[in-house]
Amino acid sequence: MAVGEGAPIEDPATGLFSEAFLRAVLPTRIATARRSLKQLGLVLVQVDPAGTTPAEAGTTTLPTAGGSGLDSGMLGLTVHRALRDSDIAAGLDGDRFAMLLEFTPVEGCVVVAQRFIDLLDKEHPELVASAGVACYPAHAIDASELFAASIRALDDARGQGPRTIVVAPVAD
Repeated sequence: MAVGEGAPIEDPATGLFSEAFLRAVLPTRIATARRSLKQLGLVLVQVDPAGTTPAEAGTTTLPTAGGSGLDSGMLGLTVHRALRDSDIAAGLDGDRFAMLLEFTPVEGCVVVAQRFIDLLDKEHPELVASAGVACYPAHAIDASELFAASIRALDDARGQGPRTIVVAPVAD
């Protein structure tokens, strides 16, 4: 599993794994799920300032240490609190995060996404989140399809407003 020449394993802003690491490990996790006949869930979350409309989602800047004292590292800790020790969390950019959940069906992924949204409401009431969920093998059969399905589900959730979780449609 090569992360790529010079690509960091850790996202320095969040303290989570990097997107490069997630993309490198995802094919092997799918292979493990295939071999063990288990499911693999990918939850993507987008964090926005509270009061953000669907049209503004992703276009606003999160508060920083100069504003509310919030930073990406604090969000990284909140992401970790929503997960089991065996799950993988990655920072995709300053306001998007990925949660890779092994041996987890769709329903379990939705529970984790809701847990994150609830923790965010409690710990950072100035922020809101939306989530997109996709699972192997129901929504995709390889890493690129799984990532794409979860991105589409996240985009759909953001279009419906904050605190929304959307599950990807079943693959044909």
